Amino acid sequence: MARSRIYAARSDEGLPLPSLVDLSMKASIYNGVFDINDNADAGISHTCSTGDCSWQDFLTLAICSRCVDITKYVEKECSNGKCHLLYIPNGPTLSGLGGQINSSATNISSELQGIEPSVLRFTSLLSKKVSDPDDALAVECSLYYCIGKYAASVTDGIVEQNLLASWRNDSARLGTKSDLILNPPASFSNNSGTDRFRITHLAAVALNSFMSKTFTGSGGINSSGSAFSSDVMHALYDTSNLTKRIENLATSMTNSIRGQDDNVSGPAYGIAWTSETYVHVRWAWLAFPATLILLAACFLLGVILETSYRDILVWKSSNIALLFHGRSLRLSSQSGKPVSKLSEMTSRATNIKAKLVESDADGWKLDQDDQ
Repeated sequence: MARSRIYAARSDEGLPLPSLVDLSMKASIYNGVFDINDNADAGISHTCSTGDCSWQDFLTLAICSRCVDITKYVEKECSNGKCHLLYIPNGPTLSGLGGQINSSATNISSELQGIEPSVLRFTSLLSKKVSDPDDALAVECSLYYCIGKYAASVTDGIVEQNLLASWRNDSARLGTKSDLILNPPASFSNNSGTDRFRITHLAAVALNSFMSKTFTGSGGINSSGSAFSSDVMHALYDTSNLTKRIENLATSMTNSIRGQDDNVSGPAYGIAWTSETYVHVRWAWLAFPATLILLAACFLLGVILETSYRDILVWKSSNIALLFHGRSLRLSSQSGKPVSKLSEMTSRATNIKAKLVESDADGWKLDQDDQ
């Protein structure tokens, strides 16, 4: 299972990108936002040769998110039961008719004050019908670097992972102009506090700048048509659960970080399970057939002994013996002695001709042809 200790934006040639976000991260951002099923876990890089594997707790550098509902901060200007202006002080504004969304980088909710927004902090204000005074939703989200403790499994080829816990370092700030260092305590890592995770300063600044531009915009839909400043705004407007979509975005970005080959982090090793067939014998059920076999063997032995004792000829089911020991067939050896062995009867039968004849006394019978 892929994991990472370092995030440093690099080009396809492995060269550092001083002020750009690498294309794989951009793709992960868009995938996370546009994934209508919110199933970014399926994109994690892993190897499971049997289709059924499990991984115990492991740590990796990750992107975490937290969103809070700040609809209570929305101010409304309404008249005659209809609103024409929705806004958040020092935040986004909606005006006019129809459905609209406005998103921008903000710092509004006190609930997020303790989280260092090392990736992005933004607010989205949206309403599917601005004129309705009760139709308004405002959500503020913070995305930040963290250390994730995961457990993962693959069942029938389908990967599933669970974030068991996360740890962040709020003192790792972008303004320090140095790499962001995350060194989780031993109580979290279970490794004497020796795990060290790093985000290079250039990569952190580039990602923050890109995310701020990507999640700033507006758009809407009315009777005249629709227009959005970007496809990201359209996706945020259409989602039924903005908080879950941002969580999916964080997972997708984490997958990108974990998929980078940083030459430091090896994969997390797990257990591959495979099916084996075992036979459990219930001996009691074999008693009856075993008894039949034993009795049949005893019966066969008795027949052999009895036929030997009584000097009974072994003719089995041969029809030759029946035919040649009738009244009309004279079967004897060249010496004149009666032929009784089956092998002798078979040999003599090749030189004997017989025919069916009808007589008044006996009717049809098999008679030896002396010609």
